[in-house]
Amino acid sequence: MLLLDKLLVIGSTGLVGSKLASIASRYGFEPYNTQNTRKWPFPNSVQLDITDHDATLRLVREIRPKVIVNTAALTNVDYCETHKEEAEDVNVGGVRNLAEAARSSDCRLIQISTDSVFDGTYGHYTESDMPHPLNYYSLTKLEAEKVVSQLSNYAIARPSVVHGWHSQTIGAPSGSTKPMNFAMFVLDRLKNTETVRAIRDQYSSPTLADNLAEAVLRLAKSPEKGIFHTAGRSCLSRYEFALRLAQIFGYPPKLVQPVFTSEFPQQAVRPKNCCLRVEKAEKALGIRFLTAEEGIMEMKRQIPSIGDR
Repeated sequence: MLLLDKLLVIGSTGLVGSKLASIASRYGFEPYNTQNTRKWPFPNSVQLDITDHDATLRLVREIRPKVIVNTAALTNVDYCETHKEEAEDVNVGGVRNLAEAARSSDCRLIQISTDSVFDGTYGHYTESDMPHPLNYYSLTKLEAEKVVSQLSNYAIARPSVVHGWHSQTIGAPSGSTKPMNFAMFVLDRLKNTETVRAIRDQYSSPTLADNLAEAVLRLAKSPEKGIFHTAGRSCLSRYEFALRLAQIFGYPPKLVQPVFTSEFPQQAVRPKNCCLRVEKAEKALGIRFLTAEEGIMEMKRQIPSIGDR
């Protein structure tokens, strides 16, 4: 019997983690999964709080994975701004524990980061551009990148506005995480004939979670190390993205209303343009990232297999 390499997915109840766990076997991996406050019925799943140093090292030592992928983080940007110690503990301290565990067990660590390590002054960033985070969430994610980059075998994946279908039946998330990704939030409101106020002056590269998971699993198989921009090919404002969701899913575009950042109360400062260039990752991984339209069309195509959400 062919023995598969073990892949440890940290945070399998999240959108990206669940996608990784679902398709890991296609890439020659046997997935092992961790969950913390939320539950998911994946096999080989255990509870883990990555801020628990001893438990993290013990679990990695017991499983002995070839690759660890960390998708766990406090992702609610405004929450991080007002709960800085907690954000530091999870987004940096937890990563420090995983890095130590990876070093001790001689395995590869892939860290999921964010486009918002940049200040958004001009956009279309490459991996060699200098980060300059504007809010505390982004600062913690950049600090985590620095921790991981000290390893001899690592990769850092930077996506942008990750979206896709994700079950909401695993229990209500806390205020520290986002209850829905942006696309699901927009589609949920449109389905109920509710208006969507979407910011017209913040730009990003919407990334379909399925596409991101494929890129991360290719990174898991690859010997390449460093930072890789693993985002969608488009550069759109939140308003333009919401409008395309309405158009492709057949909802009235008039339900989508543009607003400026100044009209939308947010605790933390957001960068204006964090669009990413993905040529390096596409070439290194032999992958093509989807445009926003292609990602939305793929979500629409998936509806028969996931039910009406």
